Amino acid sequence: MGQSNGGFSDAGLRRLREVLARHVESGKIPGLVALVSRGDRTHVEALGTMRHDGGAPMRRDTIFRMASVSKPVTMAAAMVLLDECRLRQDDPVDEWLPELADRKVLKRPDGPLDDTVPADRPITVRDLLTSTLGLGMDFELLNAPIRAALFEATDYGVASGPAPDPDEWMRRLGELPLSYQPGQRWQYDLSHEVLCVLVARVTGRPFGTFLRERVLDPLGMTDTGHHVPAAKIDRLPPLYGPDPRTGEFLVWDEAEGGRVSRPPAFQGCALVSTVDDFHAFFRMLLNHGVHQGRRILSRPAVELMTTNCLTPEQQAARDSMYRNIAHLSAGLALHGGWGYGMAVRTRRSDYAPVGQFGWDGGTGTTVYADPANQLTGILLTQTGMSTPDPARLLHDFWTTLYQALDD
Repeated sequence: MGQSNGGFSDAGLRRLREVLARHVESGKIPGLVALVSRGDRTHVEALGTMRHDGGAPMRRDTIFRMASVSKPVTMAAAMVLLDECRLRQDDPVDEWLPELADRKVLKRPDGPLDDTVPADRPITVRDLLTSTLGLGMDFELLNAPIRAALFEATDYGVASGPAPDPDEWMRRLGELPLSYQPGQRWQYDLSHEVLCVLVARVTGRPFGTFLRERVLDPLGMTDTGHHVPAAKIDRLPPLYGPDPRTGEFLVWDEAEGGRVSRPPAFQGCALVSTVDDFHAFFRMLLNHGVHQGRRILSRPAVELMTTNCLTPEQQAARDSMYRNIAHLSAGLALHGGWGYGMAVRTRRSDYAPVGQFGWDGGTGTTVYADPANQLTGILLTQTGMSTPDPARLLHDFWTTLYQALDD
């Protein structure tokens, strides 16, 4: 494939740029920043503009709303507490999260909210780490009463306004029954937010403060946090959600005066960051928890995060959930397994090998690392997953990245 560029072929990297540029030139993706690395070599592409109608170009240091790609980073704060024995995986969470004690569970996941039975056992730390709390996003329960109640009580997206403080958020959550018994079923998202509250209560510090001191600052992730300070706001593009019918660019969140322009009351999993900051984090994971000679996480903590933790039954339910939306997501999330805060590939279904770990975000972001090839790939956009176009871009990024490998 031509000359090699530190494990990538020059022709392969040109094709990568051409494919990314084609998506930008289509007019459906205003801009993007991509970083790929292998060994000691790093290659970056910054294409397009910050706004859909032009203006400032994308730059390597552009700050993006990472959405669910933040989950592995925030999970690392909990892993620090496991390493220090301040948390134990099989301890009940009642001591720190009394709102979740003495749970009721729906007799049927899609049944009325008052038709319940007592939980078989308490919710444990492990349930939060593995997304088996008993509540969460479940594509098979979108029309169920519990989904509407959960959305009203705990979901604070672009349309629903800012989240309350963590104590009020937990109070509202504690009023709801569980959809499933603790540990029974993998469900998306909510467990990670609860885990952020748990870390804050165990440490007696705001979650963002502990995360910065123990994870972000040691890794040099200076552009990562829960908001963008005024001095950096010019590096933040608007967040768009194209109209599913017309493709018109609708602004989900502006930069100045937007949701991430000020510190939030609820510090959860939603971070802002850059390609270089996330590169540092995922390279640390590839290096078994060490960054520039300094240990951030123990090797076993990293192995737990990056190893499939689902039972066959949990795995089947997760596959079923995502298979139903594969036509919208270009197959994203159909990786096989799930570790702590991220997907772990357990089967070969496309160009990426078994063992690759990472995740995708609803704001048009994707970050994965591949131990077999010592490879890291990061693609960040400002275009939310309201149409299939961002998912197709992410799919094409990974295909062209892997075709660029050259040993």
